[in-house]
Amino acid sequence: MNINIVCIGKIKESFYRDAICEYAKRLTRFCKFNIIELQESRLEGNDINKVQINEGRSIIPKLKGYIIVLDLGGNMLSSTELANKIDSLQSGGVSEITFVIGGSYGLSEEVKCKADLTLCFGKMTYPHQLMRVILTEQIYRAFMINSNSEYHK
Repeated sequence: MNINIVCIGKIKESFYRDAICEYAKRLTRFCKFNIIELQESRLEGNDINKVQINEGRSIIPKLKGYIIVLDLGGNMLSSTELANKIDSLQSGGVSEITFVIGGSYGLSEEVKCKADLTLCFGKMTYPHQLMRVILTEQIYRAFMINSNSEYHK
């Protein structure tokens, strides 16, 4: 199984990078894990739509396999439900899942339309860098749940 996270921007803080690297290392026993960082677009004036479109144009060519987009309007799943989803995809022959985290102004409608599943991690807003840590941990947790590990309590 290939698991990709396509995201806008680079991780600046070392503590976030360290956490992501730790979970990425743990994931190697379950899947090939990739993070694809794309450049942020600059906001010119107040044209948020233009930023979303520009970032979307860089995201779309990176989408592979089953596409899960993170968006506030998405479905809220428990960790167990996410694990079940990943397991059912894997059992159904899906060999690649790509998660998408947009930039600070969100995702374009074009990217959202490409989603097979839109996922929401709650009504709160998280910094994009922290969201990458949370998502990586939840992917690891899903694989641990599916392997009947005691990691998930």
